[in-house]
Amino acid sequence: MQKDNSFDRPVKVWGAPLHNILLLHGSKDLKTRVCKMAVWIQAQQLQGDALHQMQSLYGQHFPIEVRHYLSQWLEGQLWDVIDLENPQEEFKAKRLLDSLIQELQNKAEHQVGEDGFLLKIKLGHYASQLKSTYDRCPLELVRCIKHILYTEQRLVREASNSSSPVGGMMDSMSQKYQQINQAFEELRLLTQDTENDLRKLQHNQEYFIIQYQESLRIQAQLTSLVTLPPADRQLREPTLLSKRATVEAWLTREANTLQKYRLDLAEKHQKSLQLLRKQQTIILDDELIHWKRRQQLAGNGGPPEGGLDILQSWCEKLAETIWQNRQQIRRAEHLRQQLPIPGPIEELLNDLNSTITDIISALVTSTFIIEKQPPQVLKTQTKFAATVRLLVGGKLNVHMNPPQVKATIISEQQAKALLKNENTRNDSSGEILNNNCVMEYHQATGTLSANFRNMSLKRIKRSDRRGAESVTEEKFTILFESQFSVGGNELVFQVKTLSLPVVVIVHGSQDNNATATVLWDNAFAEPGRVPFIVPDKVLWPQLCEALNMKYKAEVQSNRGLSEENLVFLAQKAFSSSSINPDDYRGMTMTWSQFNRESLPGRNFTFWQWFDGVMELTKKHLKPHWNDGAILGFVNKQQAQDMLMSKPNGTFLLRFSDSEIGGITIAWVAENPNKPGERMVWNLMPYTAKDFSIRSLADRISDLNHLLFLYPDRPKDEVFSKYYTPPLSKAVDGYVKPQIKQVVPEFTTTNPDPAANPTYMDHGASPVVSHPPNYGIYQPMSDSMLDADGDFDLDDTMDVARHVEELLRRPMENQWSGQQS
Repeated sequence: MQKDNSFDRPVKVWGAPLHNILLLHGSKDLKTRVCKMAVWIQAQQLQGDALHQMQSLYGQHFPIEVRHYLSQWLEGQLWDVIDLENPQEEFKAKRLLDSLIQELQNKAEHQVGEDGFLLKIKLGHYASQLKSTYDRCPLELVRCIKHILYTEQRLVREASNSSSPVGGMMDSMSQKYQQINQAFEELRLLTQDTENDLRKLQHNQEYFIIQYQESLRIQAQLTSLVTLPPADRQLREPTLLSKRATVEAWLTREANTLQKYRLDLAEKHQKSLQLLRKQQTIILDDELIHWKRRQQLAGNGGPPEGGLDILQSWCEKLAETIWQNRQQIRRAEHLRQQLPIPGPIEELLNDLNSTITDIISALVTSTFIIEKQPPQVLKTQTKFAATVRLLVGGKLNVHMNPPQVKATIISEQQAKALLKNENTRNDSSGEILNNNCVMEYHQATGTLSANFRNMSLKRIKRSDRRGAESVTEEKFTILFESQFSVGGNELVFQVKTLSLPVVVIVHGSQDNNATATVLWDNAFAEPGRVPFIVPDKVLWPQLCEALNMKYKAEVQSNRGLSEENLVFLAQKAFSSSSINPDDYRGMTMTWSQFNRESLPGRNFTFWQWFDGVMELTKKHLKPHWNDGAILGFVNKQQAQDMLMSKPNGTFLLRFSDSEIGGITIAWVAENPNKPGERMVWNLMPYTAKDFSIRSLADRISDLNHLLFLYPDRPKDEVFSKYYTPPLSKAVDGYVKPQIKQVVPEFTTTNPDPAANPTYMDHGASPVVSHPPNYGIYQPMSDSMLDADGDFDLDDTMDVARHVEELLRRPMENQWSGQQS
């Protein structure tokens, strides 16, 4: 078996330490660059573990000196516009590489003086080295620099967000990192100590064997005395017997010493392995599990789970230390076999070897993770992607024999059986196309990963569902499998990892309910659960947190759900009239209430209504929501109470109670049937279909009776920046009409067509909208407001088409005689 000495070789780091680089230029020269090197200057101010993390980004693949001298240029390039997964982007990367080389050469040429001469040689060397490294793979350079800049920005951001100044007291996260790093330092010292003891043991054993050979030689001489004459034998025998006695006494003492050395070494290895287990538990069972939890919450719109760089560095240190200890234990076993001495050491070494194998097995199998999850709502016959990664692939040289990863879709029951190590007979619940991928090693970042870019679920096999469960409540998972060889095939590991739960749909109409299943699972799944058990009911504040997270992510807004918004949602969810938030803190909501049972008097569930609000806001109302122009979560009675204390023409925007994905305008005005009496009017809700015809801002602009956005903001002050600008007049002999929205009861008529020219100048809307009333024709006698003061959109669509037809008639008369 070929010995793997990869961990015994010293690692060369190309480039001077950071503090040496910073001293190359005086403080005055440095200050002149502060305004130009924002990230780099802040990165240099990092301290402690953050500084070590930043320094570890650099090495032979990208020298830290290049970052320092080209910081302004590096931070000014558009690295993010290059798609690393698109080979056609390689020419852009090549241009950036050539520019980088040119910048380095220019910087080198401008160096003068004695120090400048050395720097000129060094920068020129770096230019040649980078060209040699990345000329054939320029995309790897982009990947490397993006990784460096992103990590620097994150480290600077984390330092600036800390409650204490950089270099001051560390927060709890920094303290945790410091504890982990201290444990690694302790492990390093222990491993070095056992290495020294092992060498001492080996040296003593080799000397013991030499002395043992001497004892054998003496014994051979004594045996040969029988052939000598008695006089010669009597002359030589006492001396040889004395020598033999001395050597055998020494061998006895030394054998006991060697046994003690072996036992002491085994005890030290036991201590190392205990600390290794503890450290590995912290990293894999705490930090990695937390990262996976953040990844799951990110599926609900939570903050990004963060990069894997720190975790990978820890896992690589674990792998390196484990492998060094494993090699030491194997060498100790070899020494024992060379010189067997009766005692407990054989059993101890067997236990140590078994323990270290278990530790490295846990490390390899646990660090095979899904870096980029497949979509959790997965539609058949649709392309999707995923990325799996082995965090210790580089250190254990797994990439020397690139493993292949296979993806399979399995059901919830099959996942349970798999985790119980039950025989699943390679069952799957569907067929995935392009489900095999070879892991690739990216030298610049030290990552070993498989990027599935073009998978597609061809078919799905569903199980028998229980009770009220629908197809959109059935959970599947993507199983990724591979086989890794470690240490020149010394150890072979079968590895498997499961994706987050996936709901399979065959039509877009199922997306809404499938998203509800995923949201509930991501929000309330507990670590280490049996696949894929989630609680059937949760506290209302827990659900509020999940809804707020999802809403902000979907709408892509920093304005989330206020306490008043959440009270409104609680009233809707629990059919309550209480406005006190405390009344809902102890209440629970079941899955059935969330997305099985329809709301009272409605034909849709709570989630379906909420999801409709998110979709409408995301696609058509986001700027107005961000501006605070939409109150949204207000019911009809609350709107009436709010508006009745305001002047006529005051209006507000609220989400419809009666329609999914609808928003209505409520305003206060005179009651036309009872002079002197005021009332609140409500337009029939607008939906996404309406806003695809004419935007909210333009509709509000059309309605002249709307004057002030609640409480007292002039509407043009709020909405004018979103109005569609007027189109230029026609130049081809035709005047184009434009459909505008009116509410007949609130339209100011104008008998003079010439006084309203803008209606004829604007370009036609692409689709018929709410009908305009120009005052030229007899107004429609039928009211478009129902008895409750609601605007009936469906009834007015035919009217809109009729008005459009009427609009064409005077044009045809006016331009009769011209070519049509």
